[in-house]
Amino acid sequence: MRKFLIMFFAVLLMGALCVSCESCQGNKKAQPAPVGEEAVAELNVDNLIAMDKQEMYINYGGDYRWFETCILLENYLDEENDGAIAGVSNVFQVVTEYEGGKTFDVNVVLYSHTKTAYDKEVKDAFWVGDYPMNDEVVKIDYKKAYDLVMAVNMPKPHSKHVVLRKEIGPVEANPQYIFGNQYAQIYVDAVTGEVSDTNPAFKGFELKMPLGEWP
Repeated sequence: MRKFLIMFFAVLLMGALCVSCESCQGNKKAQPAPVGEEAVAELNVDNLIAMDKQEMYINYGGDYRWFETCILLENYLDEENDGAIAGVSNVFQVVTEYEGGKTFDVNVVLYSHTKTAYDKEVKDAFWVGDYPMNDEVVKIDYKKAYDLVMAVNMPKPHSKHVVLRKEIGPVEANPQYIFGNQYAQIYVDAVTGEVSDTNPAFKGFELKMPLGEWP
């Protein structure tokens, strides 16, 4: 889970949220969570995705790309936890044309949510490493993916991070919920529910090196 470009999540509880992203600098304007907004207060992942997609449509029209949803858990996966969420961030990209298409701006739009705050950042940048998920049918929601990870007989990564993404790799794969960090991951197929400890986008292309030959 690596990414060559930008990152987000400078809300207090959410530094270094996604294992696939890196922190970036920029101006942002934190806003209190909308009063009475149940979807934000409950940090329901599906509701927040739908809400941020609607916000993108209202502000930029329908020609945007949804690249990632990142989830920060309240507790580590390998310790006592119930899947409770501390924060959610959604990553989009939009291209705005000017002068009849002669010039254009490319912006990454980052929406972050905690139980007490809502934050939006707009970056002058390209997002790389993922396919857009606009047209993907995500059948497995976060709660189901979490339950599948907890039920499988695999060591749980010492991490609070989960990211939903469709990574670009030599093998085209469905979007995956990726639980973990740079050292260990568990993948849940967001369409079939299949659980694996290897990256489906690189299946058959894993780095293999005999012991004693690591740099």
